[in-house]
Amino acid sequence: MALSFCGNDNGSNAYSVDNGVLDNGCFVDALNLVPHVFLLFITFPILFIGWGSQSSKVQIHHNTWLHFPGHNLRWILTFTLLFVHVCEIAEGIVSNTQMGSNHLHLFMPALMGFIAATTSVVYYHNIETANFPKLLLALFIYWILAFITKMIKLWKFAEADLGVQHLRFCITALLVILYGLLMAVEINVIRVRKYVFFTNPQRVKPPEDLQDLGVRFLQPFVNLLSKATYWWMNPLIIGAHKRPIELKKIGKLPIAMRALTNYMSLKDAYEEQRQNTEDPEKSPSIWKSMYRAFGRPILLSSTFRYMADLLGFAGPLCISGIVTHLNDPIEVDKTNKTGNMTLGVYFMSSIELLQNTSVLAVLLFLALVLQRTFLQASYYVTIETGINLRGALLAMIYNKILRLSTSNMSMGEMTLGQINNLVAIETNQLMWFLFLCPNLWAMPVQIIMGVILLYYLLGDSALIGAGVILLLAPVQYLIATKLAETQKSTLDYSTDRLKKTTEILKGIKLLKLYAWEKIFCNRVEETREKELTSLKTFALYTSMSIFMNAAIPIAAVLATFVTHAYIEKARLGPEKAFASLALFHILVTPLFLLSTVVRFAVKALVSVQKLGEFLQSDEIGDDSWRNGDLSMPVDSGKKYKYPGDTKAINRKGRYRMDNYEQPMRRQLRPSETEDIAVEVNDGFFTWGSCLSTLSDINIRIPSGQLTMIVGQVGCGKSSLLLAMLGEMQTISGKVYWSKLPDYEIEGNISGHDTILSYEEWSKNRYSVAYAAQKSWLLNATVEENITFGSSFNKQRYKAVIDACSLQPDIDLLPFGDQTEIGERGINLSGGQRQRICVARALYQNTNIVFLDDPFSALDIHLSDHLMLEGILKFLQDDKRTVVLVTHKLQYLIHADWIIAMKDGSVLREGTLKDIQTHDVKLYEHWKTLMNRQDQELEKETELESQTTLERKTLRRAFYSREAKNQIDDEDEEEEMEEDEDDNMSTTTSRRSKIPWRMCWRYLSSGGCLMVFLMVSSKLAKHSVMVAIDYWLADWTSSNFSVNGTNNTKTYDGAEHHSYVPVFIILCGSAIVLCLITSLTVEFLGVAAATKLHHNLLNKIIHAPIRFFDITPLGQILNRFSADTNIIDQHIPSTLESLTRSTLLCLSAIGVIAFVTPTFLIALVPLAVAFYFIQKYFRVASKDLQDLDDSTQLPLLCHFSETAEGLTTIRAFRHEARFKQRMLELTDTNNTAYLFLSAANRWLEVRTDYLGAMIVLTAAVAAIWSSSQSGLVGLGLTYALTVTNYLNWVVRNLADLEVQMAAVKKVNSFLSTESENYEGSMDVSQVPEDWPQHGEIKIQDLCVRYDPMLKPVLKEVSAYINPGQKVGICGRTGSGKSSLSLAFFNMVDVFEGKIVIDGIDICKLPLQTLRSRLSIILQDPVLFSGSIRLNLDPERTCTDDRLWEALEIAQLKNMVKALPGGLDAVVTEGGENFSVGQRQLFCLARAFVRKSSILIMDEATASIDMATENILQKVVMTAFADRTVVTIAHLVSSILEAEQVLVFSSGNLVESGSAANLLAQEDSLFLNLVRKHK
Repeated sequence: MALSFCGNDNGSNAYSVDNGVLDNGCFVDALNLVPHVFLLFITFPILFIGWGSQSSKVQIHHNTWLHFPGHNLRWILTFTLLFVHVCEIAEGIVSNTQMGSNHLHLFMPALMGFIAATTSVVYYHNIETANFPKLLLALFIYWILAFITKMIKLWKFAEADLGVQHLRFCITALLVILYGLLMAVEINVIRVRKYVFFTNPQRVKPPEDLQDLGVRFLQPFVNLLSKATYWWMNPLIIGAHKRPIELKKIGKLPIAMRALTNYMSLKDAYEEQRQNTEDPEKSPSIWKSMYRAFGRPILLSSTFRYMADLLGFAGPLCISGIVTHLNDPIEVDKTNKTGNMTLGVYFMSSIELLQNTSVLAVLLFLALVLQRTFLQASYYVTIETGINLRGALLAMIYNKILRLSTSNMSMGEMTLGQINNLVAIETNQLMWFLFLCPNLWAMPVQIIMGVILLYYLLGDSALIGAGVILLLAPVQYLIATKLAETQKSTLDYSTDRLKKTTEILKGIKLLKLYAWEKIFCNRVEETREKELTSLKTFALYTSMSIFMNAAIPIAAVLATFVTHAYIEKARLGPEKAFASLALFHILVTPLFLLSTVVRFAVKALVSVQKLGEFLQSDEIGDDSWRNGDLSMPVDSGKKYKYPGDTKAINRKGRYRMDNYEQPMRRQLRPSETEDIAVEVNDGFFTWGSCLSTLSDINIRIPSGQLTMIVGQVGCGKSSLLLAMLGEMQTISGKVYWSKLPDYEIEGNISGHDTILSYEEWSKNRYSVAYAAQKSWLLNATVEENITFGSSFNKQRYKAVIDACSLQPDIDLLPFGDQTEIGERGINLSGGQRQRICVARALYQNTNIVFLDDPFSALDIHLSDHLMLEGILKFLQDDKRTVVLVTHKLQYLIHADWIIAMKDGSVLREGTLKDIQTHDVKLYEHWKTLMNRQDQELEKETELESQTTLERKTLRRAFYSREAKNQIDDEDEEEEMEEDEDDNMSTTTSRRSKIPWRMCWRYLSSGGCLMVFLMVSSKLAKHSVMVAIDYWLADWTSSNFSVNGTNNTKTYDGAEHHSYVPVFIILCGSAIVLCLITSLTVEFLGVAAATKLHHNLLNKIIHAPIRFFDITPLGQILNRFSADTNIIDQHIPSTLESLTRSTLLCLSAIGVIAFVTPTFLIALVPLAVAFYFIQKYFRVASKDLQDLDDSTQLPLLCHFSETAEGLTTIRAFRHEARFKQRMLELTDTNNTAYLFLSAANRWLEVRTDYLGAMIVLTAAVAAIWSSSQSGLVGLGLTYALTVTNYLNWVVRNLADLEVQMAAVKKVNSFLSTESENYEGSMDVSQVPEDWPQHGEIKIQDLCVRYDPMLKPVLKEVSAYINPGQKVGICGRTGSGKSSLSLAFFNMVDVFEGKIVIDGIDICKLPLQTLRSRLSIILQDPVLFSGSIRLNLDPERTCTDDRLWEALEIAQLKNMVKALPGGLDAVVTEGGENFSVGQRQLFCLARAFVRKSSILIMDEATASIDMATENILQKVVMTAFADRTVVTIAHLVSSILEAEQVLVFSSGNLVESGSAANLLAQEDSLFLNLVRKHK
């Protein structure tokens, strides 16, 4: 047929204009082309010029972006316009098929209109990003022209009596409306921006966030199309392939999403609630506040959700239509054709169009794309709102923490654990609830719609199927609650197991020396058994849940179709069967999710209740008194009412949460101002109970002088400091703080390096430098802990460090004062921590310094140094007011003013002289105490000082690590193994590789039988599922036969009887297979977890001691906590989900290809696209996941840190700085999380569109190949499921990859070498009572810690007689302790040998050797459990023997007094006993093992004089007949020894009796003795 614009039907007068030009339909259509052509001609040159110049420059940066008025409306209208154009094209093409010849004018103008509309939006976007509105004029003209031409067309149609029943009339009317609206939008832009027809056009700048190039999260600023498809994420996700995404790359959050902005809106809503309640006792409703602050986005999200759900039903309906019309193509009555001809062309009704299969296929595609876009938009909006809510709640909780009353914390009403739970758990519960809450109201609607449609398709039998689903829903809910309970109990067991594992790792040295690894390993294994039992229950419930999910739709389909076969008279055609199958698939998801959503809703209710209680808890008094408003209000401890003190935004756009400017205070009486810094009058203070802790306090703190507060333990010294700081609740009385006189300010300013303005001084004035009794460190560097937010001044910093003698400690740290300390950093000892806190107080430029017992953890040398250099010199030179709480009475002579406390009240106040004259009794009491302290002092100076010990432990920790500094980063090693050559392409490929080797390692741990079972049952299940649907297709297609000539179809009811039994058998077997697969995967997981943990524990416990020196404890613990948890609980479900979704997609593609083989051609480009999408996404997702994890920890730490250091922060007045820090941390974490969820949306939108393409190609291929209608229905139903599962394949792959890292880490420890436990001798060759004499021969012994390291002992030879008492001494690091380890074969003896009672110890099995010798270590180690367990874990001794050992160690009476005697509880690390008692327990432990050789490794280093004397006495008497080798840190303790061995840098330099060595003038031993005197 020849093509012609107006057609050339025979006898047609297509080109005649006799009745007037406009009455020719073809001419009117041609007229409609004009505006489109006009637009294309004008815009193309502009776009090309624009793009040409743009490509030569760099891409326009987003700081020029802005939106013109009506931006979103314009995009929506344009999309609608495009859709209407598609309908117009379809209508034209279908009408054209009814004509005699081709009439191009039926669809050509519509096609041009489509192109023009697309161009208009591209053009608009480019003008908008370049902010050049003048060019919009072209669009304005286009809308006017298009509107006019369409109006003419509509007018002509109306004249020809065409109406709504004709489709083309409706389309034209719609276009007129759309063009009119777009014209209005354009006029509005002119009205607002005045870019034309006005003299002064408006200059508009982009939003504030966009001008800040740090903002990289562009979702709120991009246009609608980019918003819907996350196009702006492309550079980030594709770039991740080349280099990892770092925090810098994701930038800052837009202002509207920052925690502060959201906190303000939530707080305002909360305040409003508070003001509106009549009852002041009633707490404001958090729910209402949340709704006020975040209700709108949730409503928007719900709207999107409803639209998506309704569009979801288009799928089944279109399938039904396509299958129906493939069966019986509509015969159009040719005779009737002329009747519908108007204006020379054919006009059809809308129903006719919807009977065209190709049109239905396109509609199905569009509906899917739209549905998925709306669904992802809904998800995104809820997630963004959830994140905003979490940010707001965190800020609210933090603000509250800073105001919490101290008594709340100390009286245990509000524990740290509770606060951490609020932050880590409750806020997340609420965030998750917000994510899921649109489901609460969307799901019921979806279910009801689904059931109605099913009823419409299948009649009564549909209700039976729906009934099956509804009946089984409660069972799912039950399983879900059970799952939550089991998870809780598993958590309890794993906490217990971790505690035991930690104990083992901390005491590993002792366990190895006593050969007790097995016993303690079994303790952990027992707990692990309980945990595994719980895990198996967990696995069972999980598999039940998965099984229900898979089996419910099968059961419903079975019930429905079988009843339909027997009840209904009408036949079950393929169009109904497959439409209802698709509907069942839609129904299952909401029902499954509903149980989860309900569970989250319940949790959210609990969380809100907890939050409410927390926000209502007591606060400390309003501290206006500290700002000088005369006095502290009497009722400062009353229930808190939120004062609206939060000034939000200084207009300069600077964000500060609270306004901490202090008002100037009124002048006090001159006499007071001059010399008094703080004064308390008639003060009665309490910690929250009615009883006052401090009563009748009247004190003055003289300014610029040193005041000391002394008294017994518990008399209220610390409380007095806190009362002055306003931390206690005041019952009555007043606290006055004076202000600096002006002259002093000026004097001070000139005297300081930092010049401060007057205002700053008055602000600094009320800040008090405070060092608490319990040291409190930040997770930060040493320097940051000391400067604490003040500016860094090198001279001052150095002076402070020297005063606190921190330099030697800093030198030991790996990065000096830039080393991270605190919870997550390096563990410092108590003394080191305390000195850093004192240094912080000294460094601050405040006028008043409060020191609360700063000497408690320091030894005498340091205390003296700190007193003289720090307090007397550094602080007094600065004329600072110092208040010092102390127990060291010898410092009283330095005090300018003394306050003596007793039982919560002031006993005496005055100078030392006053007290000496007026209270002789007290003075005498002090003198006796001082004498006692002096005696202790002598003992202390004799001992190696505590500080030296602390430094020693620190040095040991680092010495051992230096040797293997490459272990710093495990990943680095692994990457080096994989590939030396590190150019761009290899890193890229390595990052996108899936860790198949680890997957195999994991699966093989589960056992090959289980793997085989899992694979085979999975394949069988999916094959049976396909068979069910194929059988259904066959059954429904054969249900009717065509009768002869009449073309009438008759239904043969008897036939279905042969189909039904097979259908029932197939469904039944599918349900059974579902159960088997879900069980095998979960139990494969349990098996793998069991084996991996068991191997890991055994490997680590049998590793050489060197391994523990070079591997940080935290790293080992991580394998047992986080990684084991992932292997236990997360990998199995990910694996199940991955295999299920992959097999579903593959079986779907297989079925489609089987139905229409042509589909395979289209599959190739789709597969390529899919491959690249998943490859890029996996890499980016992993990076963003890591960022989210790594930014979460600092946030949680900051909260717990603040709660611990509340008093310090408030004393320093640093609340504002800490809030700022919290906001930054929250925003950083939220940014990472937002990007992660946006990346997930990016993936899902793309895979959903791919799925829609698959549906379209499958439909088109089916229509053209005209296969059997039942099979076409089958193919399309499967194609629809693909869209649901494609993104799950990728997401599960990405998750599995992240989780397999845990297996990789555990695996890296499994390759550790174990100690050689076997030995070359058999146990039977060793005499039962060996070593019976205790004779030791050391011959040419050379020892090293590792084959890579230098020897620590070189060619040592010595002989020790049986029963001899031998002392070993030498300077630190001379190899003394290495010798003690050599006796136990703990180190690498590479030359020479040690022979004990005739046997070379290197040949003995380790278990035998170590179980026959005894040792007492320097650090006493006790394990949690009973005293019996600590003395004799093997349970081989009688009670009498244990009591005897305790008696020898002088512990019998103490243990008898304990409840339970030998079975009395020992807490973790033996914390319920003093250090001395712990050391005595270790002695008893050594005695219980009746060994003839005892080694004491610096056993008296950490105990007091009295205990040491006991120890020495016991060793001399109880061990009189045994060989005792004492390694001494104090030479004085081995002066009695029969033989002394002196070591120096690994060599034995002197040996002989102590007396002989002392007689030699030049002996090293004599030197050491003199030095220690």
